[in-house]
Amino acid sequence: MSLSLSAEQPAVPDVADDGVWLECIECGETFAPFDDVRYTCDECDGLLEVRYDDLPTFDDFEGHGVWRYADALPFESGVSIQEGSTPLYEVPRLEDEVGVEALRIKHEGMNPTGSFKDRGMTVGVKVAKELGVGRLACASTGNTSAALAAYGTRGSMETLVLLPAGKVAAGKIAQASLHDARILEVDGNFDACLDIVQELAAKGEVYLLNSLNPFRLEGQKTIGLEILEGFLTDYDTVPDRIVLPVGNAGNTSALYKAFRELVQAGELAEDDVPKLTGVQAEGAAPMVEAIQNGADEVRRWDDVETRATAIRIGNPVNAPKALPGIRETDGTAVAVSDEEITDAQRALAREGIGVEPASAASLAGLRKLRVNGVVDDDERVACLTTGHLLKDPDAAAAAGGDPEPVPADTADILEHLKQ
Repeated sequence: MSLSLSAEQPAVPDVADDGVWLECIECGETFAPFDDVRYTCDECDGLLEVRYDDLPTFDDFEGHGVWRYADALPFESGVSIQEGSTPLYEVPRLEDEVGVEALRIKHEGMNPTGSFKDRGMTVGVKVAKELGVGRLACASTGNTSAALAAYGTRGSMETLVLLPAGKVAAGKIAQASLHDARILEVDGNFDACLDIVQELAAKGEVYLLNSLNPFRLEGQKTIGLEILEGFLTDYDTVPDRIVLPVGNAGNTSALYKAFRELVQAGELAEDDVPKLTGVQAEGAAPMVEAIQNGADEVRRWDDVETRATAIRIGNPVNAPKALPGIRETDGTAVAVSDEEITDAQRALAREGIGVEPASAASLAGLRKLRVNGVVDDDERVACLTTGHLLKDPDAAAAAGGDPEPVPADTADILEHLKQ
C-alpha cells in the first residue's frame, strides 16, 4: 500500500461497512471497521488506516468543531465536549522576528481538556461504544490521559491510564484523577508504559486509545482541515508549511492523511500540499535522526530526556505513516534544545499565547530552520502548539519571572518600581 500523495483512491472492498473500512499500509489487507477490535494488521502486524469510498470536499463541511468534518470521519457525531475550532492566532511581532511572509499559531491548547488529544478521543471513544468494549486505556505523557479520562467518563466508560512515574506534569495527573480515571504510575518511561498497554489490549483486557489506534488519528486530521480553511479565508491560499512538535508522530500522520484525501478528492493540488515539518527535543529525537540519515525506519531511543514532557518519547509508533508524510510533502525534521524551547515558550507568551514546553518546540524549530536557510522568507507558515500553559504550571513558572516581595505600603511600592 502506497502512502504517496499521488496514490489513487482505493476500490471499495467487500468488507466495507457504510463505505468505511480499515486497510494495512504495509500489505494492503482490508478489514471491516467495527466487527472486531483491531489495532494492527492481522496478516503482517502493519499499521492500519481508515478508508472511505466517498471523500468529501470543502463544500461538504458545515457546523462547528471536529464534527463540522463529519463527512471526513467514520460517524456523523461522537462522544463530544465541543472540541475543535481552536484559534489560529496572528502573531505580528513573531512574524517580523522570524522573517516570513505570514506566521499563524494554531493553538490546540484551547480544546476542552487543554490539548489536541480531545480531537482523537471524540472519535475513538465513539468507536469503543460501537464495538461494545468496556474498559478504555492508554499510556501517556499526560495529555492523552487527561483527554481519555474526560471523554471516557463523558461516555460512561471505565478508564485506565499508565504513566511513567515522576515524569508527568502535575496538572495533567490532576485532570485524569478528577475525571475518575484509574491511574497506574509505572517504574519506566512512556515507551515501557505503551508496551504494557499493548499487551493488555492483546489480552482483551482494555481497548487501547493511544495513537496506534487508527480511529483516533481520524479526529486529529481535523487540525489540518481547520488550518487550511483558516488560511484560505485569510490569504486565499493554503500555507506553504506546517511546523509541529513530534512525539508519537500521530499529528504528522493525521495531517498527511487529511491532505492525501483532499488530493484524491480533487480539492487540493499535489503542489499545494503544505510541507510537513517535524520538531523534536534534542534529548528525544529518533524521527529527526531517521530523516537526517535517510532511514526507512526509526531507531528506538531507550533513554530520552527533555523538559518538554509531552514529546519525551523514544519510539514513535506512527513513524511508518509520518516518515512518508514528511518526505512526500518535501518537509523536514529538526531537533532543538530545551533552552531553545523555553525561549520560544517565552516569546509566545509575549504574544499572549500560553503553551506548555512541547508546544513551543514548533516555534523553536521554525526559528532554527530560518537561521539555517531551510525556510524561505516568502513562506506562509502555521506553527502547531499542542497543549495549554496550565498543563505544566511548574515549567511555566520556571520560564517566567520571579515574584518580587514588597511591603504593604504604596510609597514603598512606588520606590520599588523606580528601581
